[in-house]
Amino acid sequence: MKVRVDIALTPAQAADPVTVHHSAAAEAGIPFDDVTSVRQVRRSIDARARIPRIRIQADVFVHEEPPAEPSLIDSLREADPGRRVIIVGAGPAGYFAALELLEHGITPIVVDRGKDVRTRRKDLRAIQQLGVVNEHSNYCFGEGGAGTYSDGKLYTRSHKRGSIDKVLKLLVDHGATGEILVETHPHIGSNKLWLVVQRIRETIQRFGGQVLFDAWVTDLVMTERDGAQGVVLADGREITGDAVILATGHSARDIFRLCRRRGITIEAKPFALGVRIEHPQPLIDEVQYHQSPRDPNLPASSYKLVCQADGRGVFSFCMCPGGLIVPSATEPGEIVVNGMSMSRRDSPFANSGTVVTVEREDWADYTASGELSAMEYQAAVERRAFDVVGDGSQRAPAQRMIDFLDGRVSASIPQTSYIPGHRSVDMRAVVPHGIASRLHDAIRQFGRSMRGYLTNEAVLVGVESRTSSPVRIPRDKETYEHVTVRNLYPCGEGAGYAGGIVSAALDGQNVARAIAARMPVAARRPV
Repeated sequence: MKVRVDIALTPAQAADPVTVHHSAAAEAGIPFDDVTSVRQVRRSIDARARIPRIRIQADVFVHEEPPAEPSLIDSLREADPGRRVIIVGAGPAGYFAALELLEHGITPIVVDRGKDVRTRRKDLRAIQQLGVVNEHSNYCFGEGGAGTYSDGKLYTRSHKRGSIDKVLKLLVDHGATGEILVETHPHIGSNKLWLVVQRIRETIQRFGGQVLFDAWVTDLVMTERDGAQGVVLADGREITGDAVILATGHSARDIFRLCRRRGITIEAKPFALGVRIEHPQPLIDEVQYHQSPRDPNLPASSYKLVCQADGRGVFSFCMCPGGLIVPSATEPGEIVVNGMSMSRRDSPFANSGTVVTVEREDWADYTASGELSAMEYQAAVERRAFDVVGDGSQRAPAQRMIDFLDGRVSASIPQTSYIPGHRSVDMRAVVPHGIASRLHDAIRQFGRSMRGYLTNEAVLVGVESRTSSPVRIPRDKETYEHVTVRNLYPCGEGAGYAGGIVSAALDGQNVARAIAARMPVAARRPV
C-alpha cells in the first residue's frame, strides 16, 4: 500500500531522514514499524513565516518497497548508419535531440565548433585569469553549451512542451543527483554538470552516434530539391545526412550571418539587456529567511523581482545564490558577464542579471543590418563596455548601487566574485540611455518591495546582454521544419525557441521526434 502525505518541518528536521520518516508515518496514520520506505516526491522551502519551513510531499510505503525506476538509457537503440541527422551544437538542445533520435534508431552526428567539456576548462581559465578570449571555446561555446558553466538551473515553465520528468531522469541516469527529481527549483552546479554532459556524450557514442569537436560549420550543403543535406566545416570536410538540426546557442552570430548569406529566412527578435547586480549573500539570506546567520540546513537564498518601468518589463534574470560572476565574451574586444554557481552554492556573494526588455525602437539605428539589426545593437553595447574600460582586458565596468542611483562614479568598488577585476565607471556611459533610465527606476522599485535590496554594498557589473537570442530562425509550428528550407530544423535557444537547459532539452526532443516521424522505422537492435 502507498499513502501520499504532505508535511512541514524545520530545516534541521527535514535534514534528518529518520525524522522525515517518522513525520510522514504519523501524518499517514500508520505505525512506524509498518512503514517499509518513505520516498520524497516534492520538496520546497516556505520562507513566508518568520521561521522557514521545508514542505515535503512524500509517498509512504506500507509492507512493500517502492518500485524500481528503469533507466531511460535502456530505451535507446543501436544507430542505423543509413539514417543520419546532422546536429549543429553540442548544448542541451543538440544532445537531447541526439538521445531522442537514438530512441528511434537514427544516427545523430553532432558537430560543435568548441572543445570537449574537460578541455574547454583550460580556455575558461585563460579568459578569467589572462583576459584571453578564444572565439571557439569559452563560457558560451563548447560541449554542453552556455548552461554547463553557468548555474545548472533546471527550473522551467515549459510544462506544455514535453516531459520535464524525462529530461530530469535522463540527467540522473547520467550521474546527476536524484534530488533534482524532488526539488521545486532543481540545480546541479557547474562543478558537477560537466561530468553529466560528458557521460551523455559517451552514451551517444556507445549507441553509434558521433560527436565531433573543433568542427566549425561555415556553410550548409543544400539542394533546391532536397533542402538541407549537411554541413561544410572550416577544414573543408562535408558531412551529409537526411536532415540538419540547427541547435546552436544564443551567441552563434556566425550561424545567423551564414543564414542571411545563404538566403535562409531569419528575423530580428526582442531580447533583454542590462547589468548583473551582486549583493553579499548574508544580506540576501537575512532578507529572505529573516535570520542571520542562516540556518546551516538552509541553502543560500535567492530572489525574483519584476516590475514595469516606462512601459517596459524589468526583471531579475538567472539569479545565482552563492554564485560567481564570470566573463562570457565570445570575441575579443567585448565585455559580457553572466552568473554561475557551484553545487554547494557556497560563495559569499549572490548575483542576478537585472535586465530591461529590448524592443524594435532600441535598435532603430541599426536597421541597415536588416534581420541582424538587434544582434548588431547587442554587439555594439558589448564593444562599448570594452572601450569604456579601455585597457584591452576583461575587466568589467562597475558601479555601486546607490552611486548609480545618485549619478556619481564610485570612489571604490568592493570585493566581488568577478575574477578579472573592474573599473569604476558611470554605468550610464555603458548601457544605452533608455536601458539605464529604466534600470534606475526599477532598482528603486525593487528596493521598496525587498527590504535591504538598496545598499551601496551592492555592485552593478556590466553588461548582461546574452539573455536570449536576438535572432529567430522561423519554423513551422507542427513540423518544426524551417519555413522555407526543407530538412532544416531550427532548434533551441539560438533559434529563439528556448531559454535555459530544460526548455532547450525539451525543444531538442520535440524536433527529433518530428524528424523521426518522417523517416522509416528501423527494427530495434540491442547494444
